[in-house]
Amino acid sequence: MKRRIKEESVLFISVFKWLVLATIIGIIVGLSTALFLKMLNWSTAFTGRFSWYFLFLPFALLASALIVKYLAPDAEGQGTEKVIEAVHRRSGKIKAIVVPVKLAATIITLAFGGSAGKEGPCAQIGGGLASVFADIFKFDDIDRKKLVICGISGGFASVFGTPIAGAIFGIEVLFVGSIRYDVLLPSFVTGVISYQVSSWLGITYFHHPVNFVPVFSEAFFLKVVAAGVFFGLASVLLIETLKAGKAVAGKIKLPMAVKSLTGGAALIIITLLFSTNYLGLGLEVMEGALEGGAVPWYAFILKTVTTSITLNFGGSGGIQTPIFFIGSTLGSFLSGILKVDAGMLSAIGFVSVLAGAANTPIAASIMAVELFGAEVAPYASIACVISFVITGHRSVYPSQVLAIKKSASIEVEIGKELETAKPRYRMRDKSLIRVLRHLRDAAGKSTGNKNDKK
Repeated sequence: MKRRIKEESVLFISVFKWLVLATIIGIIVGLSTALFLKMLNWSTAFTGRFSWYFLFLPFALLASALIVKYLAPDAEGQGTEKVIEAVHRRSGKIKAIVVPVKLAATIITLAFGGSAGKEGPCAQIGGGLASVFADIFKFDDIDRKKLVICGISGGFASVFGTPIAGAIFGIEVLFVGSIRYDVLLPSFVTGVISYQVSSWLGITYFHHPVNFVPVFSEAFFLKVVAAGVFFGLASVLLIETLKAGKAVAGKIKLPMAVKSLTGGAALIIITLLFSTNYLGLGLEVMEGALEGGAVPWYAFILKTVTTSITLNFGGSGGIQTPIFFIGSTLGSFLSGILKVDAGMLSAIGFVSVLAGAANTPIAASIMAVELFGAEVAPYASIACVISFVITGHRSVYPSQVLAIKKSASIEVEIGKELETAKPRYRMRDKSLIRVLRHLRDAAGKSTGNKNDKK
């Protein structure tokens, strides 16, 4: 009896402790997100008054790169990736200087048209402030790591207005195929509080309920499955394009300043050839796709390219907003081929490419409910899981730790970061691939015997 009381007492105190700490982190993250978004909105509104604002892109990338290099190298590139790396490699330790540097570098990048997202900075700023909070009050490594994870959840929740999906994202994005249940309670509390705080401070969010969802049929279900495959392939394209951009930038043996100016010049050329639709956040294009409007078929490809150039040639920002752009525009394009409602398939693509590229099918499925309504959720969930599987053992966050194999026929070392994972095919005795190969060989022998008789 004493033992049971002791256990319950410890758990009660633990719940109380994390309710308090998660609430504090939620307030901090909500405040920082609201500040960042207001500054970003002001800066983009200011530069947007000039039709030629994107001509300063080379200097914007250069300024961002210089600020990061000399003040806080940890603020380079994607914000969420750096926080995941800190959690796995440094027990969540993030330098305080990262917070203002990431904020400034991202605003400079996005204000002048760099193709990046706003969620990564919020995650890194939130995680950084949580780490500073942990250091001030002398928390140990275990608690600091939990607080930083809460910072990721709060940043995602408050930047997109999705408190449940944000909470799940923070504990799902660290591993491929595993969830940190020990941080479930504080992540939910932080997500809800940060969302409410930023809302109270005047931040408005995008919600777009899907009004038309077809009655279930076998044909429609198969179309959703097919779309999920294409969304997974789009995730692969994005990941490999980001890797290629990084490799190209690394092979250019020129000073960083020259590389940043070159990357900015490339973005200017793309803009002059096409339009400004593929710069910045691209919110207008996404909204048009979700409303069923016409979108160029190549929109998702151009956004993939401009994002890779931006993040690999000095720009700073997140990756999820470009992911949403890619998914929604690809969904719009596929709707014409599959003959389904464009707005609905754009909504499914919006979350499905996130599920594949970030390996977060659960958070993406919940996000579909919060942004687009419950009616589209069953189909979005199917597409999300298929996209997750099709993407394979790769991610836009290479510091994710692999917790599962996505196929029993794939050999890959569990417990390693995806950056070092080397998946390889392994033939199994009773696998479908072996059966199909046997059938093919048998058919080939049969055809050969018939030809010999002739």
